[in-house]
Amino acid sequence: MLSFNLLPRLPWWISRWLGYRSTPPTKQPEYIISLWSFLGAFLGLAIVQAVFEHAKAFTSRNVPSIIASYGASAVLCYATIDSPLAQPRSLVGGHFISALSGLCITKLFALLPSQRYDSLRWLAGSLSTAVAIVLMQITKTIHPPAGATALLVAVNRDVEDLSWYYLPVVLLSSALVLVTALMFNNIQRRYPVFWIQPAAAPVTRPSSPLISSDESKKNSGEIDPASLV
Repeated sequence: MLSFNLLPRLPWWISRWLGYRSTPPTKQPEYIISLWSFLGAFLGLAIVQAVFEHAKAFTSRNVPSIIASYGASAVLCYATIDSPLAQPRSLVGGHFISALSGLCITKLFALLPSQRYDSLRWLAGSLSTAVAIVLMQITKTIHPPAGATALLVAVNRDVEDLSWYYLPVVLLSSALVLVTALMFNNIQRRYPVFWIQPAAAPVTRPSSPLISSDESKKNSGEIDPASLV
């Protein structure tokens, strides 16, 4: 949950849509899970595409209607919502770090003569994704679809042409997916499981050592006849 136990202090009609429950949620039947997964993915991706296809700020810059890696994010964020890979930290952080990695590495390769650069796009894409994976591991923001977010900068000219504008596009895409996931996943399920980091596991005290049979006899007042000989 959010840091400093903020969610329990909010009104229930707010905290519910941010994933807070005072008691563990009831396990839903598979058909309910599938229904909300379908509705969330369909409407979530439709909203993302509607924004980028109709907002003048994006159409004037020839922004693609959707960054392809968000199709894979939909699987995590609307279907496997309990996975650590689907939580907001991984969704937003993973895509942004990967986009930044892809941009920086691809721009370095772009300093080469154009013909040489084109022949090395495969290397730029591979290196971008590999670096993004390591950065996500370091920052604990692993989000598998984000690997494609880094790769696309090198292998997709439409994405590469966005240059640094790719970063706000990725941030907005992640925000739209997150908001729609909060809406649809909290009707009969719960999302997210955590915002920044998982709740610490409860500390269990070690069980007391077993009392020996001799000690138990002493405590109970029993006397061993052999000790009287």
